[in-house]
Amino acid sequence: MSLGVHDHAESTATLFSSSRRLVIAEHFRIPYSVIDGPARPELQRLCTSGGRELLWPSGESSESPVAVRVQTVSGADIPIFARVLHDQRAKDLLTEYGGDWSRALSLAGEDGEHVASIWRADDGSVFLPFDPDEVCHSYWSESYLELARNGARRRTTRALVWSYYRVRGLLPRLAQIWLRRRYARVQARSRFPGWPAETALHDFFDLFTAILADISDEPVPRIAAWPHGHTWALVLTHDVETSEGLAALEGIIDLERGLGLRSSWNFVPRRYEVDDDRIRELADGGFEVGVHGLYHDGRDLESRARVQERLPGMRTAADRWNAVGFRSPATQRGWELMPLLGFDYDSSYPDSDPFEPQGGGCCTWLPFFNQEMVELPLTMPQDHTLFTILRHSDDTAWIEKAEFLRDRGGMALIDTHPDYLVEDRVKQAYRCLLERYATDESAWKPLPREVSAWWRRRADSKIERSGEDWILSGPAAAEARVELVEGTTWR
Repeated sequence: MSLGVHDHAESTATLFSSSRRLVIAEHFRIPYSVIDGPARPELQRLCTSGGRELLWPSGESSESPVAVRVQTVSGADIPIFARVLHDQRAKDLLTEYGGDWSRALSLAGEDGEHVASIWRADDGSVFLPFDPDEVCHSYWSESYLELARNGARRRTTRALVWSYYRVRGLLPRLAQIWLRRRYARVQARSRFPGWPAETALHDFFDLFTAILADISDEPVPRIAAWPHGHTWALVLTHDVETSEGLAALEGIIDLERGLGLRSSWNFVPRRYEVDDDRIRELADGGFEVGVHGLYHDGRDLESRARVQERLPGMRTAADRWNAVGFRSPATQRGWELMPLLGFDYDSSYPDSDPFEPQGGGCCTWLPFFNQEMVELPLTMPQDHTLFTILRHSDDTAWIEKAEFLRDRGGMALIDTHPDYLVEDRVKQAYRCLLERYATDESAWKPLPREVSAWWRRRADSKIERSGEDWILSGPAAAEARVELVEGTTWR
């Protein structure tokens, strides 16, 4: 399991101490220190100063990954994709560990059968029958798809889709659209992740935080997702697929500039010629330039060998354009491959999108790390999907998703294409979206590279106890704020 964890767990006065690094705590910058060794060889633990503990199995003691669901008293039905310790083995471990343990929540399989339990001791300690970091990894990396769907059928379907993308340039435009619309009917049948939004991972975050508040008997501090008091983020990006799209930039730039907004433009180095003067004009105007693959032929990330073959060309373009960001054409992606690209950030993972050639999604509306690369998920439906494939007529779907993200403190990162914004209805919908939020002071409106830089400063900052208060230190201290998450009933 490869997760991005920075080397900075705290040893100062913190709320928790853990037997190992805990990525889910790092993600929210929950203050904890690392102690030496697990509770037992088979158990990891997170301790509180009051003596209560959160326990979970070490990898060696778990079984093969499975898909189960846990339903909380709040009504959340949370899919868990991880190795799960069944009740008898968990009971044996907890008996050896000591204490009076009872089942608090049941984990059920696909057919509703009982599989395992979350346990709670008489002193308030809690045992999870799975590794919480493995749950995060399964969502961020999309490895859950092998369990949520038939793995062999999914791989066959994916191979057929990418075969289409290799030959689509030979098909007339109307034939391409007809085929995509037909296939979209099949894609729309996918039940998980939900579209246009999937809350499963954030429901799990809420459950985990509620358990931490329960065992610590106090609100859990974390660093808020956005700087300077903003409560959500709106990030504008564009992928320029063709020379026709390149020629249509000016009207979109004028629209955004007139509303006081900026965006990032991702170009394809070897599909059309991008003049250096155009790059300088964008940079001088406060906009950003990124790399959008090499040829836009759907093959850049088909294998490690292909990445290594094409990477020099993409890196040359990045150096020439002073680009630090990457988006893969058709959002083709692979967890182990993305860090090989050497960019500061990637924005190829949707939060949820069944309609892309590589359906699925990371199920989060917040940035996250893949090794040292920051991932900025695409969280808004794409223009081509909405207006060409699904034949929407206005901005309703965009506004509904933006409001969903605004209410939850997420990042509304949209990817539009000048190739399609030339259509009046699409451009009008985009205009309505921008006009609605251009003056929203609760929204942070950064460039993608600014989001990535902030997420790194946040990751290198920490929360420390100072008397009865929590204070911030580190590079984000002047712009960040501490959130206190109150405990909620979870059992």
